[in-house]
Amino acid sequence: MKRALGPALKISVLRMPALAIPVLAIPTLLFSGTMRAADAPIVVTSIKPIHSLVSAIMQGVGEPELIVDGSASPHTYNLKPSNARALQDAKVIFWVGPGLEAFLEKPLQALGSDASIAALDDAPGLVKLPFREGGAFEAHDDAPEHDSASGHHEAEATHGAEADHDHGHDDDHGAFDTHLWLDPMNAKAMAAMITTTLVAADPANALAYQGNAKALDDRLDALDTEIKSMVAPVKDKPFIVFHDAYQYFEHRYGIRVSGSITVSPETIPGAERVSEIHRKVGELGATCVFAEPQFEPRLVNVVIEGTRAKSGVLDPEAATLKAGPDLYFNLMRGIANSMKDCLSGA
Repeated sequence: MKRALGPALKISVLRMPALAIPVLAIPTLLFSGTMRAADAPIVVTSIKPIHSLVSAIMQGVGEPELIVDGSASPHTYNLKPSNARALQDAKVIFWVGPGLEAFLEKPLQALGSDASIAALDDAPGLVKLPFREGGAFEAHDDAPEHDSASGHHEAEATHGAEADHDHGHDDDHGAFDTHLWLDPMNAKAMAAMITTTLVAADPANALAYQGNAKALDDRLDALDTEIKSMVAPVKDKPFIVFHDAYQYFEHRYGIRVSGSITVSPETIPGAERVSEIHRKVGELGATCVFAEPQFEPRLVNVVIEGTRAKSGVLDPEAATLKAGPDLYFNLMRGIANSMKDCLSGA
C-alpha cells in the first residue's frame, strides 16, 4: 500500500531536480517498517510466556509490552508506575487471569477500561487440571494416557485424593492450576485466542497476525514432538519440585512428579514441613529435587541432605530467560533438558 507523503516532504520533492527523485524512494522504503510499527496497537502482556506467544504473532507489526519482566514472579509482583501507565495506554491487554496474576485484577478494572482485555485462561480448547492443594506425594502411577495424534488429554483423569477433593468452586478462575502454558497444546489454544483478539482490535494487520499464528502453530507441534523424545528415557523416574507448577508438563509427557516442597511459593514451608519432605524423599526414592531461580533454592539442599537425591533447577516462569518470541521454546526445552540431565544420571 502506498502512503501519502506529508506536506513538508511534498515541498522538498517539488524543489528537487527530477533526477534526484528516485534517490528519495530509498529512505522512504527503509522507514516503511518503522511506520508500520508506529501504526500497531499498543499491546500489553502480563508474564514472559504470554509475552512470547504474543510477540511471535505480532512479528513484523509491532512489539508488545511486558509487565512482569526480569526475574520477577507473578506470585509476588507489585505493580510499578510505568506498568500502570502502560495499562492505561493499552488498546489490548493479555493476561492468564486472576488465578495467577492476582495483582492485576483491580488495576485492570481501574486502568484498562478502554482496552480489549483477554484472559487467556478462557481460551477455547484449554485443558484445565485441578489445583493440588496441600502438595501431593503419591507416586503418579495412574497418569492419564495421551493421544499423540490429536494432542488431547483425558482431562477428567485425576491423581489420588484429588478426585475426591471438593474445591468449593465451579470450573472458573481459581479452581484449576493456572500454569497452563506448560503444555504446548494449551499454548496453541492461547495463541488462537491471541490471534482472534488482535485481528478484532487491528483488522488492518489481520493477514500478518494470521500468517504468524500458522507458523507458531507448526513450531509448537514440532516442539511437542521434540520434548516427548527428550524426556522419554527418564519419564518413569520420580522427582520432587519446589512448588506445584508442573502438572501440565507432567500430564502431557507422562513424567512422575512425586510431590512439591510447597504448593504456592508465597508460602515458604516451616521446619516441620521441610523435615517431613526430607523423609518423603527417602521413602519415595525420589531421584532429583528441583529448585526454582526466584525462590529459596537453599531449601532444596536441606531436603536432599543425607539422601541419594540430586538437585536441579527448573524455571517454569522463564525468570532467567530473555523476553521475546523465542522465549517460550527456550523455556520448554530448558525444563525438558533440566529433567533429562538430572534424572538420567540418577
